[in-house]
Amino acid sequence: MSGFLAVLVIVLIFIVIFQIAKASEYVSILKGEKKARQQSNRINGFLLIAFLVLGLIGVYYCNNLLKGKILGESASVQGEGVDTLIYVTLAITGVVFVGTQILLFWFAFKYQEKEGRKAFYFPHNNRLEVIWTVIPAIALTVLVAFGLKHWFQLTSDAPKDAAVVEITGKQFNWLIRYPGKDGQLGRRDFKKIDEAASNPLGMDWDDQLSKDDFMATEVHLVVGKPVKFVIGSRDVIHDVGLPQFRMKMDAVPGIPTTLWFTPKFTTKQMKEKTGNPDFTYEISCDQMCGSGHYSMRGVIVVETQEEYDAWVAKQPLQYSLAHPAPAEAPKADSTQKTVAANIGKP
Repeated sequence: MSGFLAVLVIVLIFIVIFQIAKASEYVSILKGEKKARQQSNRINGFLLIAFLVLGLIGVYYCNNLLKGKILGESASVQGEGVDTLIYVTLAITGVVFVGTQILLFWFAFKYQEKEGRKAFYFPHNNRLEVIWTVIPAIALTVLVAFGLKHWFQLTSDAPKDAAVVEITGKQFNWLIRYPGKDGQLGRRDFKKIDEAASNPLGMDWDDQLSKDDFMATEVHLVVGKPVKFVIGSRDVIHDVGLPQFRMKMDAVPGIPTTLWFTPKFTTKQMKEKTGNPDFTYEISCDQMCGSGHYSMRGVIVVETQEEYDAWVAKQPLQYSLAHPAPAEAPKADSTQKTVAANIGKP
Protein backbone atom coordinates (compact mmCIF):
# COMPACT_ATOMS: atom_id res chain seq x y z
CA MET A 1 0.00 0.00 0.00
CA SER A 2 2.81 2.40 0.93
CA GLY A 3 4.58 1.64 -2.38
CA PHE A 4 1.42 2.48 -4.33
CA LEU A 5 1.07 5.80 -2.45
CA ALA A 6 4.70 6.68 -3.18
CA VAL A 7 4.21 6.06 -6.90
CA LEU A 8 1.00 8.10 -6.84
CA VAL A 9 2.76 11.04 -5.16
CA ILE A 10 5.57 10.96 -7.74
CA VAL A 11 3.05 10.93 -10.61
CA LEU A 12 1.17 13.87 -9.09
CA ILE A 13 4.41 15.84 -8.72
CA PHE A 14 5.19 15.32 -12.42
CA ILE A 15 1.68 16.41 -13.35
CA VAL A 16 2.04 19.60 -11.26
CA ILE A 17 5.42 20.40 -12.84
CA PHE A 18 3.97 19.81 -16.31
CA GLN A 19 1.02 22.11 -15.60
CA ILE A 20 3.31 24.85 -14.25
CA ALA A 21 5.42 24.61 -17.42
CA LYS A 22 2.31 24.89 -19.61
CA ALA A 23 1.09 27.88 -17.60
CA SER A 24 4.48 29.56 -18.07
CA GLU A 25 4.15 29.10 -21.82
CA TYR A 26 0.71 30.75 -21.82
CA VAL A 27 2.05 33.67 -19.72
CA SER A 28 4.91 34.09 -22.19
CA ILE A 29 2.46 34.29 -25.05
CA LEU A 30 0.33 36.86 -23.23
CA LYS A 31 3.20 39.06 -22.06
CA GLY A 32 5.41 38.62 -25.04
CA GLU A 33 8.20 36.06 -25.26
CA LYS A 34 11.08 38.52 -24.86
CA LYS A 35 9.71 40.21 -21.74
CA ALA A 36 8.85 36.87 -20.15
CA ARG A 37 12.38 35.58 -20.85
CA GLN A 38 13.99 38.64 -19.27
CA GLN A 39 11.81 38.32 -16.18
CA SER A 40 12.70 34.65 -15.93
CA ASN A 41 16.40 35.52 -16.24
CA ARG A 42 16.16 38.05 -13.39
CA ILE A 43 14.49 35.49 -11.13
CA ASN A 44 17.08 32.85 -12.00
CA GLY A 45 19.91 35.33 -11.44
CA PHE A 46 18.75 36.13 -7.89
CA LEU A 47 18.19 32.43 -7.19
CA LEU A 48 21.74 31.64 -8.34
CA ILE A 49 23.20 34.26 -5.96
CA ALA A 50 21.05 32.88 -3.12
CA PHE A 51 22.21 29.35 -3.95
CA LEU A 52 25.84 30.50 -3.96
CA VAL A 53 25.59 32.16 -0.54
CA LEU A 54 23.64 29.30 1.04
CA GLY A 55 25.97 26.74 -0.55
CA LEU A 56 29.13 28.39 0.80
CA ILE A 57 27.54 28.71 4.25
CA GLY A 58 26.58 25.04 4.08
CA VAL A 59 30.13 24.00 3.12
CA TYR A 60 31.59 26.01 6.00
CA TYR A 61 29.02 24.63 8.46
CA CYS A 62 29.56 21.00 7.40
CA ASN A 63 33.33 21.42 7.62
CA ASN A 64 33.11 22.70 11.21
CA LEU A 65 30.56 20.06 12.14
CA LEU A 66 32.39 17.03 10.72
CA LYS A 67 36.10 17.91 10.82
CA GLY A 68 36.49 16.23 14.22
CA LYS A 69 35.00 12.97 12.94
CA ILE A 70 37.64 12.11 10.36
CA LEU A 71 40.55 9.76 11.05
CA GLY A 72 42.58 12.26 13.05
CA GLU A 73 46.36 12.19 13.40
CA SER A 74 48.25 9.62 11.36
CA ALA A 75 49.30 6.58 13.38
CA SER A 76 52.46 6.05 11.31
CA VAL A 77 55.53 8.20 10.75
CA GLN A 78 55.23 7.91 6.97
CA GLY A 79 51.54 8.78 7.10
CA GLU A 80 52.41 12.31 8.26
CA GLY A 81 53.75 13.10 4.79
CA VAL A 82 50.61 11.65 3.21
CA ASP A 83 48.45 13.87 5.43
CA THR A 84 50.48 16.94 4.47
CA LEU A 85 50.04 16.13 0.79
CA ILE A 86 46.28 15.72 1.29
CA TYR A 87 45.98 19.07 3.12
CA VAL A 88 48.03 20.90 0.47
CA THR A 89 45.91 19.34 -2.29
CA LEU A 90 42.69 20.29 -0.50
CA ALA A 91 43.93 23.85 0.06
CA ILE A 92 44.83 24.35 -3.61
CA THR A 93 41.71 22.73 -5.02
CA GLY A 94 39.56 24.42 -2.34
CA VAL A 95 40.75 27.90 -3.30
CA VAL A 96 40.21 27.12 -6.99
CA PHE A 97 36.77 25.63 -6.28
CA VAL A 98 35.51 28.58 -4.21
CA GLY A 99 36.93 31.14 -6.64
CA THR A 100 35.52 29.53 -9.77
CA GLN A 101 32.10 28.96 -8.18
CA ILE A 102 31.84 32.59 -7.05
CA LEU A 103 32.78 33.75 -10.56
CA LEU A 104 30.38 31.29 -12.17
CA PHE A 105 27.33 32.36 -10.16
CA TRP A 106 28.26 36.07 -10.18
CA PHE A 107 28.70 36.13 -13.97
CA ALA A 108 25.34 34.40 -14.40
CA PHE A 109 23.74 37.19 -12.33
CA LYS A 110 25.81 40.14 -13.58
CA TYR A 111 25.59 39.46 -17.28
CA GLN A 112 21.99 38.37 -17.61
CA GLU A 113 19.99 39.57 -20.62
CA LYS A 114 19.06 43.27 -20.42
CA GLU A 115 17.79 45.95 -22.74
CA GLY A 116 20.59 47.67 -24.69
CA ARG A 117 23.18 45.00 -23.84
CA LYS A 118 24.65 42.76 -26.50
CA ALA A 119 26.94 39.79 -25.94
CA PHE A 120 30.55 40.23 -27.14
CA TYR A 121 31.81 37.48 -29.42
CA PHE A 122 35.12 36.31 -27.93
CA PRO A 123 36.32 33.30 -29.97
CA HIS A 124 40.01 33.05 -29.08
CA ASN A 125 42.78 34.51 -26.89
CA ASN A 126 46.23 32.92 -26.84
CA ARG A 127 47.41 34.63 -23.65
CA LEU A 128 44.32 33.59 -21.70
CA GLU A 129 44.54 29.98 -22.89
CA VAL A 130 48.24 29.77 -22.00
CA ILE A 131 47.51 31.11 -18.50
CA TRP A 132 44.69 28.67 -17.71
CA THR A 133 46.64 25.75 -19.20
CA VAL A 134 50.15 26.35 -17.85
CA ILE A 135 49.25 27.29 -14.25
CA PRO A 136 47.11 24.16 -13.57
CA ALA A 137 49.72 22.02 -15.34
CA ILE A 138 52.50 23.34 -13.08
CA ALA A 139 50.36 22.90 -9.93
CA LEU A 140 49.40 19.34 -10.84
CA THR A 141 52.99 18.45 -11.76
CA VAL A 142 54.21 19.61 -8.35
CA LEU A 143 51.47 17.62 -6.57
CA VAL A 144 52.21 14.49 -8.62
CA ALA A 145 55.95 14.86 -7.91
CA PHE A 146 55.34 15.00 -4.15
CA GLY A 147 52.95 12.05 -4.43
CA LEU A 148 55.55 9.97 -6.29
CA LYS A 149 58.14 10.88 -3.65
CA HIS A 150 55.96 9.39 -0.90
CA TRP A 151 55.03 6.40 -3.06
CA PHE A 152 58.67 5.54 -3.79
CA GLN A 153 59.49 5.87 -0.10
CA LEU A 154 56.71 3.51 1.01
CA THR A 155 57.51 0.89 -1.62
CA SER A 156 61.32 1.11 -1.38
CA ASP A 157 63.49 -1.34 0.54
CA ALA A 158 62.58 -1.39 4.20
CA PRO A 159 65.24 -0.73 6.86
CA LYS A 160 67.39 -3.76 7.70
CA ASP A 161 65.95 -3.98 11.22
CA ALA A 162 62.32 -3.94 10.00
CA ALA A 163 59.98 -6.71 11.08
CA VAL A 164 58.37 -8.78 8.32
CA VAL A 165 54.71 -9.76 8.17
CA GLU A 166 53.06 -11.55 5.25
CA ILE A 167 49.40 -10.76 4.55
CA THR A 168 47.55 -12.91 2.04
CA GLY A 169 43.97 -12.18 1.04
CA LYS A 170 41.45 -14.85 0.19
CA GLN A 171 37.69 -14.93 -0.07
CA PHE A 172 36.84 -13.80 2.55
CA ASN A 173 39.49 -13.25 5.20
CA TRP A 174 43.18 -12.48 5.68
CA LEU A 175 45.92 -15.05 6.27
CA ILE A 176 48.74 -13.67 8.44
CA ARG A 177 52.20 -15.28 8.55
CA TYR A 178 55.28 -14.38 10.57
CA PRO A 179 58.86 -15.59 10.14
CA GLY A 180 60.49 -17.41 13.03
CA LYS A 181 63.73 -16.55 14.82
CA ASP A 182 65.63 -16.60 11.53
CA GLY A 183 63.62 -13.54 10.40
CA GLN A 184 62.96 -15.02 6.96
CA LEU A 185 59.74 -16.35 5.51
CA GLY A 186 59.86 -19.85 4.06
CA ARG A 187 59.06 -20.85 0.50
CA ARG A 188 55.47 -21.32 -0.67
CA ASP A 189 53.91 -23.37 -3.46
CA PHE A 190 50.25 -22.90 -4.38
CA LYS A 191 50.08 -26.60 -5.33
CA LYS A 192 50.69 -27.49 -1.68
CA ILE A 193 47.69 -25.51 -0.35
CA ASP A 194 45.66 -27.83 1.87
CA GLU A 195 43.23 -26.39 4.39
CA ALA A 196 42.54 -29.80 5.94
CA ALA A 197 46.26 -30.31 6.58
CA SER A 198 46.69 -26.91 8.29
CA ASN A 199 48.54 -25.50 5.29
CA PRO A 200 46.29 -22.73 3.88
CA LEU A 201 49.24 -20.90 2.33
CA GLY A 202 50.93 -23.85 0.64
CA MET A 203 54.07 -23.64 2.78
CA ASP A 204 56.87 -25.89 1.52
CA TRP A 205 57.93 -28.06 4.44
CA ASP A 206 61.06 -29.14 2.56
CA ASP A 207 62.34 -25.58 3.02
CA GLN A 208 63.98 -25.25 6.42
CA LEU A 209 62.97 -21.58 6.59
CA SER A 210 59.30 -22.62 6.64
CA LYS A 211 59.57 -24.81 9.72
CA ASP A 212 59.75 -21.95 12.23
CA ASP A 213 57.10 -19.73 10.60
CA PHE A 214 53.81 -19.28 12.40
CA MET A 215 50.38 -17.91 11.49
CA ALA A 216 47.96 -15.76 13.47
CA THR A 217 44.44 -14.40 13.21
CA GLU A 218 45.55 -10.80 13.80
CA VAL A 219 48.58 -8.65 13.08
CA HIS A 220 50.82 -7.69 16.02
CA LEU A 221 53.35 -4.87 15.57
CA VAL A 222 55.89 -3.17 17.81
CA VAL A 223 55.47 0.57 18.35
CA GLY A 224 58.34 2.62 16.92
CA LYS A 225 59.76 -0.32 14.93
CA PRO A 226 59.57 -0.36 11.11
CA VAL A 227 57.53 -3.20 9.63
CA LYS A 228 57.48 -4.53 6.09
CA PHE A 229 54.26 -6.03 4.76
CA VAL A 230 54.59 -8.67 2.05
CA ILE A 231 51.18 -8.72 0.41
CA GLY A 232 49.59 -11.27 -1.88
CA SER A 233 46.34 -13.01 -2.78
CA ARG A 234 45.23 -16.62 -3.00
CA ASP A 235 42.36 -16.08 -5.44
CA VAL A 236 41.11 -12.69 -6.72
CA ILE A 237 42.47 -9.15 -6.38
CA HIS A 238 42.09 -7.76 -2.87
CA ASP A 239 43.48 -4.57 -1.37
CA VAL A 240 45.10 -4.12 2.03
CA GLY A 241 43.73 -0.85 3.39
CA LEU A 242 45.31 0.59 6.53
CA PRO A 243 43.33 3.83 7.08
CA GLN A 244 44.81 4.82 10.43
CA PHE A 245 48.33 4.43 9.01
CA ARG A 246 47.41 6.12 5.68
CA MET A 247 48.55 3.09 3.70
CA LYS A 248 47.01 0.84 1.08
CA MET A 249 48.32 -1.70 -1.41
CA ASP A 250 46.74 -4.13 -3.86
CA ALA A 251 46.94 -7.85 -3.12
CA VAL A 252 47.43 -9.47 -6.51
CA PRO A 253 47.46 -13.25 -7.21
CA GLY A 254 50.96 -14.38 -8.17
CA ILE A 255 52.57 -10.93 -7.80
CA PRO A 256 53.81 -10.10 -4.27
CA THR A 257 53.66 -6.39 -3.40
CA THR A 258 55.30 -4.67 -0.45
CA LEU A 259 55.12 -1.54 1.66
CA TRP A 260 56.66 -0.51 4.95
CA PHE A 261 55.91 1.98 7.71
CA THR A 262 56.64 2.73 11.36
CA PRO A 263 53.75 2.71 13.88
CA LYS A 264 53.71 5.74 16.20
CA PHE A 265 51.14 4.82 18.85
CA THR A 266 50.18 1.61 20.60
CA THR A 267 46.58 0.46 20.51
CA LYS A 268 46.29 1.42 24.17
CA GLN A 269 47.54 4.96 23.46
CA MET A 270 45.06 5.34 20.60
CA LYS A 271 42.21 4.33 22.89
CA GLU A 272 43.22 7.19 25.19
CA LYS A 273 43.75 9.69 22.35
CA THR A 274 40.40 8.93 20.71
CA GLY A 275 38.47 8.44 23.94
CA ASN A 276 37.14 5.20 22.47
CA PRO A 277 37.73 2.13 24.68
CA ASP A 278 36.80 -0.14 21.77
CA PHE A 279 39.30 1.37 19.32
CA THR A 280 41.23 -1.05 17.11
CA TYR A 281 43.52 -0.58 14.16
CA GLU A 282 42.00 -2.39 11.24
CA ILE A 283 42.78 -3.91 7.87
CA SER A 284 40.03 -3.28 5.35
CA CYS A 285 39.72 -4.76 1.89
CA ASP A 286 39.51 -1.73 -0.41
CA GLN A 287 38.77 -3.78 -3.52
CA MET A 288 35.38 -5.33 -4.25
CA CYS A 289 36.23 -9.02 -4.14
CA GLY A 290 32.92 -10.88 -4.06
CA SER A 291 29.74 -11.42 -2.11
CA GLY A 292 31.54 -11.64 1.25
CA HIS A 293 33.66 -8.53 0.70
CA TYR A 294 32.05 -6.80 3.69
CA SER A 295 33.46 -9.42 6.08
CA MET A 296 37.13 -8.89 5.18
CA ARG A 297 38.08 -6.94 8.28
CA GLY A 298 41.36 -7.68 9.98
CA VAL A 299 42.69 -6.41 13.30
CA ILE A 300 46.10 -4.89 14.00
CA VAL A 301 47.48 -4.67 17.54
CA VAL A 302 50.35 -2.23 18.13
CA GLU A 303 52.13 -2.88 21.42
CA THR A 304 55.45 -2.60 23.24
CA GLN A 305 58.38 -4.92 22.50
CA GLU A 306 57.84 -6.81 25.77
CA GLU A 307 54.15 -7.40 25.00
CA TYR A 308 55.01 -8.48 21.47
CA ASP A 309 57.66 -10.96 22.66
CA ALA A 310 55.21 -12.46 25.16
CA TRP A 311 52.60 -12.86 22.42
CA VAL A 312 55.09 -14.49 20.01
CA ALA A 313 56.14 -16.97 22.69
CA LYS A 314 52.57 -18.29 22.85
CA GLN A 315 52.19 -18.89 19.10
CA PRO A 316 52.49 -22.49 17.85
CA LEU A 317 54.62 -23.12 14.78
CA GLN A 318 52.60 -23.86 11.67
CA TYR A 319 54.81 -26.88 10.95
CA SER A 320 53.84 -28.46 14.28
CA LEU A 321 50.15 -27.89 13.51
CA ALA A 322 50.54 -29.51 10.10
CA HIS A 323 52.59 -32.40 11.54
CA PRO A 324 51.11 -33.23 14.94
CA ALA A 325 53.05 -35.75 16.99
CA PRO A 326 51.42 -39.21 16.97
CA ALA A 327 49.55 -40.02 20.12
CA GLU A 328 51.41 -42.42 22.41
CA ALA A 329 49.77 -45.78 23.12
CA PRO A 330 48.64 -46.09 26.77
CA LYS A 331 51.05 -48.07 28.90
CA ALA A 332 49.69 -51.37 30.25
CA ASP A 333 49.82 -51.82 34.03
CA SER A 334 51.21 -54.97 35.70
CA THR A 335 47.78 -56.65 35.95
CA GLN A 336 47.14 -56.17 32.22
CA LYS A 337 50.61 -57.57 31.42
CA THR A 338 49.91 -60.69 33.55
CA VAL A 339 46.54 -61.24 31.85
CA ALA A 340 48.06 -60.78 28.40
CA ALA A 341 50.87 -63.22 29.22
CA ASN A 342 48.38 -65.90 30.33
CA ILE A 343 46.18 -65.59 27.24
CA GLY A 344 46.36 -68.81 25.28
CA LYS A 345 47.83 -70.92 28.12
CA PRO A 346 45.92 -74.07 29.10
